[in-house]
Amino acid sequence: MKELPKQGTPLEPLLATLREGKRADADWRAGRTWSLVYPAGEDVDAVIREASALYLFENALSPLRFPSLRRMESEVVQMTASLLHADAESGGCMTSGGTESIVLAVLAARERARRERGVERPELVLPVSAHPAFAKAAHLLGLETRRVPLRDDLRADPAAAAALVGERTALVVGSAPSYPHGVIDPIPELAAIAAARGVPFHTDACVGGFLLPFLERLGHPVPPWDFRVPGVTTVSADVHKYGYCNKGASVLLHRRRADLRRDQLFRYDDWPGGLYVSFGIAGTRPAAPIAAAWSVMQFLGEEGYLRLQRSVLDTTRRLLQGIAEIPGLHVLGPPDATIFAFSSDVLDVMAVGDRMDERGWHLDRQRGPDALHCMVTPNHARVVEPFLADLRAAAAAPGQSRGGEARYS
Repeated sequence: MKELPKQGTPLEPLLATLREGKRADADWRAGRTWSLVYPAGEDVDAVIREASALYLFENALSPLRFPSLRRMESEVVQMTASLLHADAESGGCMTSGGTESIVLAVLAARERARRERGVERPELVLPVSAHPAFAKAAHLLGLETRRVPLRDDLRADPAAAAALVGERTALVVGSAPSYPHGVIDPIPELAAIAAARGVPFHTDACVGGFLLPFLERLGHPVPPWDFRVPGVTTVSADVHKYGYCNKGASVLLHRRRADLRRDQLFRYDDWPGGLYVSFGIAGTRPAAPIAAAWSVMQFLGEEGYLRLQRSVLDTTRRLLQGIAEIPGLHVLGPPDATIFAFSSDVLDVMAVGDRMDERGWHLDRQRGPDALHCMVTPNHARVVEPFLADLRAAAAAPGQSRGGEARYS
């Protein structure tokens, strides 16, 4: 068992140990990783470092003591609301990431179901492809889940959803886009089903919230998904994904600010420490992600985001075309954004993934069907050709597991 050292370690040896440990980590800076990190360039990295360093020690729990944090969080929420076509009646807050945003959306919906309809055993209706954070929220908050099957195009089936929505439904969910396949669920149909029953609807745009608005402006066809859709009551959008901030920055928006304050805000004063107020799960909150999110959004502006998302879109199109030309592989979907998965009817695609690992690429594995997953960032524009060359070779080689068992079918 590791014990606290008896004496402290000097800074230089300590940093050397950290650098050595990182050698085994995924090489995302070289564009070899296709998930988890969203690099936008050295100029954005510099903004993140400087803004984070200025607010490394502050505590966002108390906006009264740090009014600059209160202002920046409010402006991040407002800028996000504008992107998502929310009006002046909307309200929201920053969270630590998509999971917390989702948990809070489910919490608010549960409280609303209890308050407005007296629901004691609430249910959550969500597509099979919805992010696991919804299942986590249901587990933590005591909701039952009803899973909506997917159509052949991998989008949630509205007819099946309509049959699942009932008196106990607290929230209906759709993704824009879904993480596994990069497709946007039929949000208008799903939201209309929810609204007809007096049930809130949540669009999970944790991945797409800072991507889809700019793809639309670039002329890319984007199905309706945001607050322009009647019936959408909450939307989650991660700044630390395609908003290009560092980790720990997401936004949860409510169509009506009153719902935010009534169903999400936690207030407590029944203790000697004074009034305690929080919109989120955490009490103490790191200030650096708030400052970095605000700074990156200010630094890039609309022009910067359009430049980055155009690069991502062009890179995705090159990848999709290249993968389609590799015998035995096909893309699932087709995807609506810059996230996609590819599979095979004749190859063991997991063995293909193993061979890509051996070549230094890191692709997430999926099932139902077995597939390899890519989330494209600006960093990938320079690696399209070497990636496709290695993928072509991996698909052509005989498939073997690491243990030697044949895995080519």
